Amino acid sequence: MTGPYASVYWFLVFCNIVSPQALWFKRVRTSVPALFTVSMIVLVGMWLERYVIIVTSLAQDFLVSSWGIFQATRWDWATYLGTIGLFLFLFFLFIRLLPMISIFEVRTLLPQAKVEEEVR
Repeated sequence: MTGPYASVYWFLVFCNIVSPQALWFKRVRTSVPALFTVSMIVLVGMWLERYVIIVTSLAQDFLVSSWGIFQATRWDWATYLGTIGLFLFLFFLFIRLLPMISIFEVRTLLPQAKVEEEVR
């Protein structure tokens, strides 16, 4: 709360605690742009929460002599970007190989659907 990552912590508190309080107002709950804005702020807050958990644990080791502010290296960034790339690759592969089938079309193929049509 008061250390070198205090600004990140307080921004995290704002994103995850203060901004959802706007949902108490009906005008915000019924407005799509306002809901989208609040949800994006909460999403940033959740990423900041992960950042605070990981970075603060990396900044303070068991030895006091090795304490310091965490600075991401190019390998840290490469790992981060690589995980995003792997996710996108697998997602696009999933979209390409799994055909999209409408539930309505599948329902009409079932034997029960034909019996129901004859009854009508």
